[in-house]
Amino acid sequence: MNYVSTRGAAPVLSFDDVLLAGLARDGGLYVPETWPEFTTAEIAAWKGLSYTDLALKVMTPFVGDALSQGELAAIINEAYSHFETDSVAPLVDMNDGSQGGEYLLELFHGPTLAFKDVAMQFLGPLFDHVLAKKGARICIAGATSGDTGSAAIEAVRDRNNVDAFILYPHGRVSDVQRRQMTTVDAANIHTIALEGTFDDCQDAVKALFNDLDFRDKHHLSAVNSINWARVMAQVVYYFWAALKVGGPEKSVAFAVPTGNFGNVFAGYVARRMGLPISQFVVGSNSNDILTRFFNSGAMEITGVHPTISPSMDIQVSSNFERLLFELFERDGARVADTLTHFRESGHFNVAPDILAEATALFDAARFDDDETRALIGELHGKTGMLLDPHSAVGLAAARKLRRDNDVPMIVLATAHPAKFPDAVEQASGVHPALPPHLADLMQRDERINVLANDLDALRAFIEMRVSA
Repeated sequence: MNYVSTRGAAPVLSFDDVLLAGLARDGGLYVPETWPEFTTAEIAAWKGLSYTDLALKVMTPFVGDALSQGELAAIINEAYSHFETDSVAPLVDMNDGSQGGEYLLELFHGPTLAFKDVAMQFLGPLFDHVLAKKGARICIAGATSGDTGSAAIEAVRDRNNVDAFILYPHGRVSDVQRRQMTTVDAANIHTIALEGTFDDCQDAVKALFNDLDFRDKHHLSAVNSINWARVMAQVVYYFWAALKVGGPEKSVAFAVPTGNFGNVFAGYVARRMGLPISQFVVGSNSNDILTRFFNSGAMEITGVHPTISPSMDIQVSSNFERLLFELFERDGARVADTLTHFRESGHFNVAPDILAEATALFDAARFDDDETRALIGELHGKTGMLLDPHSAVGLAAARKLRRDNDVPMIVLATAHPAKFPDAVEQASGVHPALPPHLADLMQRDERINVLANDLDALRAFIEMRVSA
């Protein structure tokens, strides 16, 4: 399996080289040269498999000959041994009374209580294995709106061949999210509180990658969902959930709270592989650039507004580029021109036929903080269940835009409510407790490095820490 850039001007790479490269050298994102496909019979044969065995089936075609089956299986088994449940991603029946049913896919049972663990716990041992084989060392540069950072840190802390520099927007993540990053005492982990928004953090990381001299000198790699291996690992739970509710013999629908589009794009990949998915519902908070696009065909930056669902406080959805590549029939030059114009002007429009193709599959809705709190409170009052604000946005979007009540609707629950205790308590009256392994998190010592939003200062910080 080879990989190509969405902008069409970077070298074609193998899986292991894509893993270590992260962002393509032309500024694009890597995707498979062709999408692997499974028949309905092949997918149906996977019913009853454990999560780890299913992951091996789904990931194998993407890896090609970069890893043997035994090597890939060992990495997968190590990755998911750190979850509090053997099922990795439990599916909860919401008992809504519809013919198809409404379900919550709980993706927060990993060590840092967010869906990012599903991919990051796989990336950690994968990096170790590939780097050991190549005799190489990398410097990870990553941006986080809250959850990616802690999941990445947990995955690569104390690993011999990795230094990690994780940028988060200063003052714009929850206390729990911040402490999960800043209390880790590991020599290879460096957190940076950047004075700005998540988009500023993401732009800074991309600027480091586009500085080819700096990139090559420090062997930069990525853990954001710009790294294809992240998306690949997330594809698995779409198959896992669909097989639990009647797929592949019948279609399913998914609702996904998302800001950066990586989580829902993994579902799109599952569909391209043969999983019958009839609808994706994108849930946005007040930072609704994706909702506005699917409702108008216009992608326009309007500024980032802090919300109670900070992981979605994003206005530049980097993974949307992968969908755009498909909508533009894999014309990399067209993608490059469109996104260059977007970064210069802050907007672009797609033609009506492109929008029609997108909205044949995707719907989107926005919910502000008051609406999000209302759903959290209402659900807790009726069922006793607590949702974090991001998952609540996903559920609200599913209930607003579900096309067919006969089709099972699966809502991705992306974080444990204890990651956002203040917002959840304000909405429900209940303060969600952290699980035992994080019970003392608020008492641990923090190491906070605040940096101005300045690329030279960031480079200097990395140079100093790597040298040390």
